[in-house]
Amino acid sequence: MKKNKFVVATIILIIGGFITKILSMVIKIVMTRLVGTEGIGLYMLVNPTFMLFIAICTLGMPTAISKLVSEDKRNNKKLVFSAVAIAIIINILIMLTILISGRFIADNLLHEPRSYYSIIAIGLVLPFISISSILRGYFFGKQKMIPHVVSNITEDITRLISIILFTPLFLMKGLEYAVAFLILSNIISELTSIIILFFFLPKNFKLNKNDITPNLSNIKDILEISLPTTGSRLIGTIGAFFEPIILTFFLLKTGFTNQYILTEYGVLNGYVMPLILLPSFFTGAISQALLPIVSQGYSNKKYEYVRNKIKQALFFSLLIGIPATLIFTFIPEIPLKLIFNTNEGINYIKVLAPICLLHYIQAPLTSTLQAIGKSHTAMFGTLVGMILRTVCLIVCCNMGLGLWSLVIASSVNIIYVTIHHIVDVRKYV
Repeated sequence: MKKNKFVVATIILIIGGFITKILSMVIKIVMTRLVGTEGIGLYMLVNPTFMLFIAICTLGMPTAISKLVSEDKRNNKKLVFSAVAIAIIINILIMLTILISGRFIADNLLHEPRSYYSIIAIGLVLPFISISSILRGYFFGKQKMIPHVVSNITEDITRLISIILFTPLFLMKGLEYAVAFLILSNIISELTSIIILFFFLPKNFKLNKNDITPNLSNIKDILEISLPTTGSRLIGTIGAFFEPIILTFFLLKTGFTNQYILTEYGVLNGYVMPLILLPSFFTGAISQALLPIVSQGYSNKKYEYVRNKIKQALFFSLLIGIPATLIFTFIPEIPLKLIFNTNEGINYIKVLAPICLLHYIQAPLTSTLQAIGKSHTAMFGTLVGMILRTVCLIVCCNMGLGLWSLVIASSVNIIYVTIHHIVDVRKYV
């Protein structure tokens, strides 16, 4: 059974992820019907800000806790409470920042005064997300996937029920209040998740004063892993933020119309990328299961075992990725019509599909680098990839290539980052 632990963990995560994916779709449908197109527009306007603050408040701690717990060389209770101490400090600073700058963000950055209440709601939700992410990291480190899956499913069901029950009440006060509640509903769901995770703690679990006292050595170990991990996420988030700004500026400058940009950008990000990145759902589960196993093996100097697990993860990723790539390359119109009921973007898919085969193995490679304590190496690769992507995007836009500029820039980024990670994994393992 021990030999199959990685396979079992991956299967559990895939099944759980599939259920939560369906629940997420149901939540989106219910939200759209309750607050309408305008309300969803307002929610989506605030969402990138929400994602950015989540990246900052969690600070890559789930990954750090998972790695350190899997090594089994520390007092895990002290480790978790050291992470909680970091989370409390960060969340207090973020909440103060949101409170002070909320009105400025709404009026001057988002140019939508009604988003103010949603931004304030973000500040209230973040501490709950931080705590639940730390607990999930602990269970990942223990290679226990059931608590994560059960808490995720319960969380989504609770959120769905709370949205159905309370959104109509907030709508009576105004659309901006209803949208703010959609964000606040995360408090109820995250709190449910935390309670569920507590139920999975060992029956003989006890705390004493020494356990809950933050340890400076643990804090240092956590930050050494979490900061580069957060850096990688922030690089991606910031890159995504500037992408439409750069694209629109240079394409308008080279003679393309606003309508062309809006339509093609919508096709690329609304149909093409979501379809091509579908297999990433499975490879993401594989990389989550891989991290604690590689971390434990590497810390115990079982290098041959680690190499075998990495090969196994890459094999599973390609087992899913290769058939998907063949379908997307040769018959893209079938999945496109089946999922989105459209034929738009077929040419983009045919070019991007073979490149994205590399993207499918990127997540396990990133997890490996994080597991062996090389998060900073993964962050450097992500940073250089994003710089190359931005430069390539500007150059191609000025060459008059239209939205193909983004296709080429994205391809360059995927190729560089994946090759960078392959080279570094081979170097260190």
